[in-house]
Amino acid sequence: MPASNNTAELYVGLMSGTSLDGIDGVLAQFAGDSQPTTLAFASAPFDKALHAQLLALQQPQFNDLELGAQAGITLAQAYAGVVNSLLKGRHAHEVRAIGAHGQTVRHRPAQRYTIQLIAGSHLAEAVGIDVICDFRAADLAAGGQGAPLVPAFHRSVFGSSSARRAIINIGGIANVTLLDPMAPVLGFDTGPGNTLLDAWVFKQQGASFDRNGDWSRSGTVLPGLLADLLSDEYFARCAPKSTHRDYFSLAWLNAALARLSVPAKPADVQATLCELTAQSVARAVTEFGANQAYVCGGGARNADLMRRIAQAIAPASLATTAQIGLEPQAIEALAFAWLARQRVLDRAGNEAAATGAAGPRVLGAWYRHSA
Repeated sequence: MPASNNTAELYVGLMSGTSLDGIDGVLAQFAGDSQPTTLAFASAPFDKALHAQLLALQQPQFNDLELGAQAGITLAQAYAGVVNSLLKGRHAHEVRAIGAHGQTVRHRPAQRYTIQLIAGSHLAEAVGIDVICDFRAADLAAGGQGAPLVPAFHRSVFGSSSARRAIINIGGIANVTLLDPMAPVLGFDTGPGNTLLDAWVFKQQGASFDRNGDWSRSGTVLPGLLADLLSDEYFARCAPKSTHRDYFSLAWLNAALARLSVPAKPADVQATLCELTAQSVARAVTEFGANQAYVCGGGARNADLMRRIAQAIAPASLATTAQIGLEPQAIEALAFAWLARQRVLDRAGNEAAATGAAGPRVLGAWYRHSA
């Protein structure tokens, strides 16, 4: 039975993104269509073995069908651990459904497919709660990119009756939602978010990320390298468009570095990568004419990246989504709780103007738990 709009209900949202750093989860309460309340937030890093599995599966390899199936089951077990942390003594039957994104290992919208690993039945069995996943497939079947999926949620919770707002989500890949009170919602992937920053600092220093952007701040932007990176055809491509970390990879960066006439200092490369993310995000914000921009996702914690974006979009204002009511780190997980609710209510979860789909579509495969 569809859920009632008049009764407060609980949903769980689970997200593991292109940064491959772990799982974010929220326990959210919905009362009608007002902004949801986050009752609990939990985050868990991937253990080394699962991280290695998922990283390896970003590229084709021998026996990857079996390896992918095994990784999906292991990921479901890790998701279950986050769900148990969120419930904190609540009974499973109090939660209407879980919205689980899964882990993207392929994104090929031009070939009309995308793969998010998650064993939905295993997760439902482990926690005793209905699971809704595979959110992107219906949009792709309707001719869309299957991404980004967050614009419909952003419109629901961040829309303004007066301001032209840009919601900037910076995970491994960055995407921007453009909210104009007088026009359809737009949104697309702008390019790399944290993925190259994380990969480069790991290669050079063995660190999983550049804390606060301190290393990028110590370097100097290389104009030639930045211009070369920004000349990639993806940045000039018109929306709808979406991408993944297997496109903006270390191999992509290394090809550009090989074209430089002189060797680059590692810190200068990091500064250039930070500027690349800032410039590609800012281009979308300024071309839209936003007067307010709000950042969510892991990139909101990178002070150097935030500084660069603020400079690039001035005089538009920049803040995190905390200023308008929702914590930046919880936004994507909350979006999948919202998408699960849309599925339960038999409502569309995509924005066709953003993804390029033929129209609104109800999203998600529903794995019901039998008590």
